[in-house]
Amino acid sequence: MSYTQGIRRNWPQFAIQLLTVFAVGLTIGAERNVVPVIGRDVLGVESMLVIGSFVVSFGFVKALLNLYGGKWSESYGRKPILVAGWLVALPIPVILVYAPNWWWISVGNVLLGINQGLAWSMSVNAKIDLAGGDARGLAVGLDEAFGYGGVAVGAWVTGVLAAQYGLRPAPFYLLAGVIVFALIVSILLVEETLPYAEAEAENEADDADADLPFRAILARTTWGDKTLFAASQAGSVEKFVDALVWIAYPLYLTTAGLSVAQVGVVVGVYGGVWGVLQLFTGQLADEVGRRPPVVAGMFLAGVGVLATGLVTGYWSWLLAAGVTGVGMALLYPNLITVVGDAAHPTWRATGLGVYRMWRDAGYGFGAITIGVTADLVSTAAAFYVVAAAMFLSGGIVLVWMRETHPELEQPNPQAEETEQPS
Repeated sequence: MSYTQGIRRNWPQFAIQLLTVFAVGLTIGAERNVVPVIGRDVLGVESMLVIGSFVVSFGFVKALLNLYGGKWSESYGRKPILVAGWLVALPIPVILVYAPNWWWISVGNVLLGINQGLAWSMSVNAKIDLAGGDARGLAVGLDEAFGYGGVAVGAWVTGVLAAQYGLRPAPFYLLAGVIVFALIVSILLVEETLPYAEAEAENEADDADADLPFRAILARTTWGDKTLFAASQAGSVEKFVDALVWIAYPLYLTTAGLSVAQVGVVVGVYGGVWGVLQLFTGQLADEVGRRPPVVAGMFLAGVGVLATGLVTGYWSWLLAAGVTGVGMALLYPNLITVVGDAAHPTWRATGLGVYRMWRDAGYGFGAITIGVTADLVSTAAAFYVVAAAMFLSGGIVLVWMRETHPELEQPNPQAEETEQPS
């Protein structure tokens, strides 16, 4: 069998992978709107830090599974890891429906973190395998567009269901159906894509970077290369924004007078704009380079977060959510593409796993920061802190990130001079 890369050439499998990542987005979206309100109104949790604990558990577990999921997939293949991710998700709806206290919700989110760390990691790796270098930005853009489109739809639908039928159990029937459907599709229709990466690696067999050990990849992606460091820290900080939307938006906006359904629309606009625009921002990076969209996105998302804490009124919050979504659409897929460009095909999945580890650890760091700020100062102050973090992180990207587009790539003497651990 010929493992020739290209989205058009491999469109049937690429389309199935888009379907699976949409299901991944629906799964996490089903928790975005309803779960924090359950904590406050059903389970009696008053502390923002305690409510944020379910995002802390999710973030750190997902980060760890991102790291090892990529490594495992280079040994065992993408498909087995994807299927394992959906098997782990099966108990989540039952836990959310019957949880007697908040700590059960946190346990459910540990399983959600495992699901997302395995399933979404394998989906994006599979698309990169299928697409090849010339269309890598478009492939990642499509992946993130469908994934975060699913997040937006999940948040909106569960908000509607909660408003009409109550916070539990109706919203989580949708979640159960999505998980079962995705598991069946992953088992019966998804094909293994690791051979595409192996075929690509054969064309670069003489590259000195081809045989880096795991510890060297971890070091290089974390601090050994300024561009990869800039990408990793930016990925971690931008997750502060997503943690803010997950934890603070439902509580802040319902306290300000919006209904659960209206909050679902606000969160849905954020996720929907983010999701849809990635159809274009990933391809944009194939045309103008990776660095400009990332820099613009960091600062624009920070402006959107800051505006959310400053304005009042349903329509003003919708507009601010849209601005935040535009920023996220610019930066999010293209940070992944930067790492995909910089990593050798033989260890790309592991390199992406390291990046995604630091990125999704941002959920945990962000949730702690947001919870402490909200409890000690105010919920509005949490918006200002997250905006400031985005501006600072964007400055690091502006100074240290080089262009990695294959046709526009800047020289990287720093990476060549840095001695990597063996």
